[in-house]
Amino acid sequence: MNNAWHTLSSQEALERLGTSSEGLPEAKAWRRLAEHGPNELKEELRATPFSLFLAQFKNLLLVILLVAVALSAFMGHVVEAVAIAVILLLAVLLGFIQEYRAERAIEALRALAAPTAHVLRDGGELEIPARELVPGDILILRTGDKVPADARLIESVNLQTMEAALTGESLPVEKDLAAIPSTEAPLGDRRNMVYMGTAVSYGRGKAVVVQTGMGTEFGQIAGMLQTVEREKTPLQKELDRVGKRLVQAGLAVVALIVGAGLLRGGEFLEMLVWGIALAVAVVPEALPAVVTISLALGVRRMVRRHALIRRLPAVETLGCTSVIASDKTGTLTKDEMTVRRLFVAGTAFEVTGSGYAPEGEFLQEGQRVGPKDATWVSISRLLRAATLCSDARLRPFEGKWEILGDPTEGALLVAASKSGIDIESAEGEAPRIREVPFSSERKRMTTIHRESEGVFAYSKGAPEVILASCAQWLGPSGEAPLGPKEREAILKVAREMAARALRVLAVASRSIPEGVAYEESEREMVFLGLFGLYDPPREEVPEAIRKCEAAGILPVRIPGDHRETAEAVAREIGLLNPHVAPSPRSSPTRGEEGEKASALSRTEWGEGRVITGAELDAMDPGEHARRVEEIRVYARVSPAHKLRVVEAFQSLGHVVAMTGDGVNDAPALKKADIGIAMGITGTDVSKEAAAMTLTDDNFASIVAAVEEGRGIYGNIKKYLMYLLSSNIGEIVLMAVATLLGFPLPLSAVQILYVNLATDGLPALALAFDPPEKDLMQRPPRDPRRSLFTAPVVGLMLIGGAWSAITNLAVFSWVLASGRGIGAAMGMVFAALILIELFKAYNFRSDRYSLFTGGAFANPWLNLAIAWELLLLAAVVSVSVLQGIFLTADLTASDLALALAAAATIFPALELGKLAVRRGWMGRVD
Repeated sequence: MNNAWHTLSSQEALERLGTSSEGLPEAKAWRRLAEHGPNELKEELRATPFSLFLAQFKNLLLVILLVAVALSAFMGHVVEAVAIAVILLLAVLLGFIQEYRAERAIEALRALAAPTAHVLRDGGELEIPARELVPGDILILRTGDKVPADARLIESVNLQTMEAALTGESLPVEKDLAAIPSTEAPLGDRRNMVYMGTAVSYGRGKAVVVQTGMGTEFGQIAGMLQTVEREKTPLQKELDRVGKRLVQAGLAVVALIVGAGLLRGGEFLEMLVWGIALAVAVVPEALPAVVTISLALGVRRMVRRHALIRRLPAVETLGCTSVIASDKTGTLTKDEMTVRRLFVAGTAFEVTGSGYAPEGEFLQEGQRVGPKDATWVSISRLLRAATLCSDARLRPFEGKWEILGDPTEGALLVAASKSGIDIESAEGEAPRIREVPFSSERKRMTTIHRESEGVFAYSKGAPEVILASCAQWLGPSGEAPLGPKEREAILKVAREMAARALRVLAVASRSIPEGVAYEESEREMVFLGLFGLYDPPREEVPEAIRKCEAAGILPVRIPGDHRETAEAVAREIGLLNPHVAPSPRSSPTRGEEGEKASALSRTEWGEGRVITGAELDAMDPGEHARRVEEIRVYARVSPAHKLRVVEAFQSLGHVVAMTGDGVNDAPALKKADIGIAMGITGTDVSKEAAAMTLTDDNFASIVAAVEEGRGIYGNIKKYLMYLLSSNIGEIVLMAVATLLGFPLPLSAVQILYVNLATDGLPALALAFDPPEKDLMQRPPRDPRRSLFTAPVVGLMLIGGAWSAITNLAVFSWVLASGRGIGAAMGMVFAALILIELFKAYNFRSDRYSLFTGGAFANPWLNLAIAWELLLLAAVVSVSVLQGIFLTADLTASDLALALAAAATIFPALELGKLAVRRGWMGRVD
């Protein structure tokens, strides 16, 4: 069906749809319902809860854990089997809950649709279920109604709709009936159309339904939302890679040890026990638990910093973010219209303060203006007139100020309150007796009031319209004739305000003499002045943008504003100012293809460009991908544009965070690597499609979330370095001892104790580690780059190899002393535990020395180490435990020797970190 309904006249649309202004006959409507189907959003085929639960076991590490549970239980190691099973169940349940909630985005779209509709059928008004609407139905629209389908207006009386959730336009949109010639007009400019999911904020009207269900603009967004696929986060991909490598290493080492043992005459069951113990040593069983705990801790911290996470793995994705694409509404600006500038009595005045709080001053060339100044009378007259010619209300609510009604009128009331005008008293002294409502055709609103001095009219609207009705103006010396010279000067000021992206309103008044009809009130008026209004940026946003750039993150605006407004706000917050980002140590692109496609060096972003949605449409995808890093602001964009911008950045290998609050943002939020919804102004659709919600709708909170994401990934890396280095040390020790023909230096029980008791708490404590100080001065991590970089692998190998060498030396020395295999195994057991406890402190950083300060900055790690030392003391001193862990023969001097041997890990790893800092091990993330 034709989608360019806005290009047709009302009558042409009626004729094209085979209907009339009296509505469809009931019988014809039912036939069309059978033809077109119900007016509802179709839901994609969704996975059942059971299938979502089973899907969790596709994770390779969880499969390994499941096998470990079965083997441990089969061999009678009930405690180990139960512990692993608990970790497995926790990981599965958390993953299931997150996936199940992610499937609810489409349901939120359905909930936004209007449940009922008022229509004309057979000439009479009916209220019917919205799902029964068909093309050709005549909708009756009133203030407060949700629009139940896409429709072409055929009647409009001061009709305004709120379309922010669909087009991004934060102000009410005035509607009219005039046909719009351009078939390419953006949704926000189609003033003769109303759209499903939007709401009527003012006035009334009638419209003929042109599209229903999935054919509506709303429905097309739902379709895009269904077809966008989510990709795994970088952490999920990395964990899969880790799991595969662990399986390969485990199978090789277990086969080596078990095979060698069998060749040397060992019993099969004994060797099987060794194999199980070594398999547990290879696989870090607590990995899912530590990852979950790290993410959960980050979520708790982020809630305190006004960011709420819906899917835990998305926290880590923030750490890779290299682009933040942001809608204006509720993120960069306060979403509160504010009077910033006045022009009255031939003089310009600045108005300080922002938002709806009535706090601020009036300045003339930087100097405060007050009641004692000559111009104050003119300022007060202008503000009082604007107050009386407004329908909005300003009130305190829950500790802050809010506006009831039109936000622009609310801004006028706030400015009047800043001057000391008592709004209620002013309205009481001048009760309104008549009004001529605002309309898009008139572009003005006029109210008539009875005051003690007589009857007065006050009018506000577009400057050119108000000026045309004025014969005088309020000049520096009072009222004076308004000649061509004065008119041109006022219009010039209005144009200058508009060029600064201010919304300009003019105000005029007139005393109505006796005998003059009220209809004549809009003639021979006195021009009082101009208001320049804007939506102020949040105070903390410029600093947040600077932090983003210092961290190598490119902020981009994708609002629905007009070009001038979008560019002015971007300049004010520093988004378009020339700046230089720190030179990254890793490319933001993935692979050679991304490197070639990248059009602009990350080290010098330049001033950037501003383009509109129409200009974006004129670009082919290849050209856009080449230039996407140059463009800092997109204006007048549609949902498809936002999705296209996200995809263009992703094609260059960027990890994209997309913020938004409306239905129009949902597809891009879902496609983005990390979707960020608005908690205050956001729709249910955007919140369900996003992975994170800002509870304060503040762009600065995103920066805090990125820092948390980087810190969480860093802690997971610390845990892996620590645990895998420990496991490498154990495996190498066992393998080398076997190859050299030595007895096995550790028993199966000792191996299980080290891996299930000793390693667990320090590893968990590393999840609480505070972030390193320069975390937000580093470039984003490339998600394609393995966690196991050369420096990380180098430090793990140094730690593991030194542990194996040290323990093998201790084992050989005790055997050579003739004390027996039991004492040798006990000494190795004690030394291994101490080495691993020391390594927990060393691996708090992969680059900085332990001795540069803050070695004990993690109190949870301190407690974990203290607890492990108490357990070790019990193992070597309690007789029952001595027999189990072969520590009965250890003396105080033996423990001192074990402690000294373990302490040698410090210089070994410090030398390794020195090599990392010098770049001898390659690039460090």
